[in-house]
Amino acid sequence: MPRFPSRLAVAGSAVALTAGLIAPTAAQAAIKPATRAGTLKWAVLGDSYTAGVIEATGDLTDARDGCARTTGSYPEIIRRDLGSQVDLRNASCSGATTLDVYANKLSPLGRPLPPLGTDPNAPYAPVPPQVDAVDPDTQVITVGIGGNDLGFAGILKDCIELGAARLGQGTPCKDKYDARIPGRLNQLRTDYATMLGALHTQAPSARVVTVGYPHLIPEDAARCQYGNPLQFATFTTGDLDWARTRVLEPLNLAIEQETSAQQDTYVDLYPGSAGHGVCDAAHWLDGVLTDVLPLKYGLVHPNAKGQAFVAAQVEGTVLGS
Repeated sequence: MPRFPSRLAVAGSAVALTAGLIAPTAAQAAIKPATRAGTLKWAVLGDSYTAGVIEATGDLTDARDGCARTTGSYPEIIRRDLGSQVDLRNASCSGATTLDVYANKLSPLGRPLPPLGTDPNAPYAPVPPQVDAVDPDTQVITVGIGGNDLGFAGILKDCIELGAARLGQGTPCKDKYDARIPGRLNQLRTDYATMLGALHTQAPSARVVTVGYPHLIPEDAARCQYGNPLQFATFTTGDLDWARTRVLEPLNLAIEQETSAQQDTYVDLYPGSAGHGVCDAAHWLDGVLTDVLPLKYGLVHPNAKGQAFVAAQVEGTVLGS
């Protein structure tokens, strides 16, 4: 993702804005004895919503590769919850797209930190496609990806800047992007289906579980405070409504439908996280900033409570509880 000169824009550039469960196939059901009797071999793939990234989700687990996986991210919560019951490989990486899961190398940007905004060690050396963390005998693959395919980094940056220029009036971000989103969603569907196929080829007996995105924006976007950096900064109310109904919800629908087409399992985070979005008092996602003093970036990402919610949903789905 590009770097932007202002702290607010840098924060925006790093974001990934980001139905019931599908009945398990015979291959999926076959892993059940392993979850009870042995060590479950589990690969976790995804973008920054999986990796954690922000300070509100803890320290970095490994600062060397720049993927910004954190100790409070949901894969690491699951690792601690299950202990010796699981052999978990966490290959998630901030900034990843669907193509970075199955085909491309990614040069991560690390974790943006004040006062400079960007990670001083970025860009990092390219990391291999995340599918490389999947062995033929992997039993479970969970993957949360897709927001970066729609270009949420650029959308967030522009919505903040255009909203400021319009002093909170109108829908300048919708006006710029609305015609582009259907094409991006169509491309995402194609790439997502190819990714799922690649994961099944890599681990033919694995259960593949996809993870959607949580409820970021309230149904009544007017509840968000214009100009509040702890929320969506200078997004206009109209652009927030547009981002929820024309970007985030269609993204989740596309992921769910492509998952169902492959007879895989979809974890729907959206209904369970309603009332806990960025603008809610009991928020499980932080806004552009987590704190002003001291300055901490939230990047519109799940905080510790949000990651704990995802961990419970994913763990319950995989283990059948």
